[in-house]
Amino acid sequence: MSFLKKLFNKKEAPINTYADFWNWFLQHEKTYFNVVKTGGPRIEKELFDKLSPKLQELKGGLFLVAGMYDEHTAELIITPDGVIKNIVFAEEIIQAAPAIAGWKFTALKPALDLPDVRIKMEGYVFDKDHLSFYSNDSSLYPDEIDITVLYQDYKKEDETTIINGTYIFLDNTLGELNSVTTIDNLTVQGLPVTKQELIPIEKLKDFLIWRQKEFMEKYDGRRHDTENDNYAGLEAQMPNGCPLIAVVNSTLLEWDAKASHPWILHFDITYDGRGRNGLPDNDTFRLMAVFEEKVMNELKDFDGYLNIARETANNKRTVYFACKDFRKPSKVLHQLIIEYYGKLNISYDVFKDKYWQSLNKFRSN
Repeated sequence: MSFLKKLFNKKEAPINTYADFWNWFLQHEKTYFNVVKTGGPRIEKELFDKLSPKLQELKGGLFLVAGMYDEHTAELIITPDGVIKNIVFAEEIIQAAPAIAGWKFTALKPALDLPDVRIKMEGYVFDKDHLSFYSNDSSLYPDEIDITVLYQDYKKEDETTIINGTYIFLDNTLGELNSVTTIDNLTVQGLPVTKQELIPIEKLKDFLIWRQKEFMEKYDGRRHDTENDNYAGLEAQMPNGCPLIAVVNSTLLEWDAKASHPWILHFDITYDGRGRNGLPDNDTFRLMAVFEEKVMNELKDFDGYLNIARETANNKRTVYFACKDFRKPSKVLHQLIIEYYGKLNISYDVFKDKYWQSLNKFRSN
């Protein structure tokens, strides 16, 4: 009886590495292939419901899309669903995939190889006949790619559906990576009252390629050495009366090449500041300093990662870096959070901000 109990209570090995994930997939790939080929509701129940927990065990925030690539090939797509900091993990998992006959593995939703993409959603149609766009150009932010997409039959009461449908259309025409990393700001609205030169939506891809090429040529190779920078200490009072203490690289805030480091990494460390007006105790203060030093050792200024500011208040410290890319910062923070699990409570995000507008609160003027 004890033998049978052990047999039926046996737990599967944990999924800790990319190899673990793909080894588990290999054990079931023939079943999964038949599920994808059959299609319909079986995919959700017999593929996603079983494979998604394994993927989440490996790395949270990733999702699956599946379908037949051609008559004989099933395609499995791993997508971060537009979350920048998770892109690199989807890419790495796919890079680690073994070659399996009958399978194609893809990182992020690719652009559809169709001359005319047409999406239908809740009674609305999203295609070249219903969508157009124009560029919002600014003398203050000349390198920012700010796009307004116009939907012909826009109705305010169905705004959420129209915005979601437009985003899905862009993912399918541009590909998920280009859609979420190339455009800095995107607005969806109805036809404008003012006279705007509307551009056919099918020209958006070429427009973005041109703007991105122009941007890369302008800022390629720009780096900043922070060794001789000036720093400012700032103190303020929060609305609840607690102090806010900040240290800011004032030289960087006045730099004229901010757009060369268009990605902002910020991480939060929360702690118990009760009885100390929301500030950390000495041990926590020292541990946070060590953690930040470890981040700086991995993300060096001459490699394109600039530590701009930190602020401490209300039981939380927030640190800001401006970065040349988003992949390495995402990996570094993910790994250090694992290393400091149980010691510090850390969360992070990475987002596009070419002109560091999110840091304007640290500027004196």
